Amino acid sequence: MRRNAEAIEEGVAIALAAARLQVKNRILVDTIVDGDDFAVEVFGGDVREALLGLADEQDNAASSMSMARVKAFGRHSDPHGTHDYRDRDVRNLRRRAKQYAGVAKKLRQLAESDEDVTRIVEAARDAAWHDVENNIDNRLRIEAMRPDDDPNYAAMREARMESLRLVDLDRLAAEVKAREKRRKSAS
Repeated sequence: MRRNAEAIEEGVAIALAAARLQVKNRILVDTIVDGDDFAVEVFGGDVREALLGLADEQDNAASSMSMARVKAFGRHSDPHGTHDYRDRDVRNLRRRAKQYAGVAKKLRQLAESDEDVTRIVEAARDAAWHDVENNIDNRLRIEAMRPDDDPNYAAMREARMESLRLVDLDRLAAEVKAREKRRKSAS
């Protein structure tokens, strides 16, 4: 029984990480890209939706394991592939079905709990803020860096110059042509 509880706990942890990532991305898009205000209630609905979607996936996996168990029962020949189960796999398939069902049950319980949903939203918000913080920090570090601060400056100079010639100057030339074309068509 202990092994099942650990597997369920691990499955829930993985599902929570997936839900948190999904909500974090939604927070980033809604607040930064769309300029919306952050509201726990709004993103709480996203958490519930993510948890229930993941619970449905777990239920489907449990159902698949149960069907595979039924098909495997009484089959004693050699398997022809990874998912070609035999009678010796029946016990393991039953345990896996129980574990998937246990994860689904726990995810549904979490989705019903306002406290757990709020905790997940806050964790997603913290993760989103951490991403923004890292991006700003990296950008400031790179753009404010002086050549003598970068130990790889000399080694990477040639690659940067090549990139400037092949990418940046071509892009600039294309932009100038497009701007000139728009100017001519407007007059």
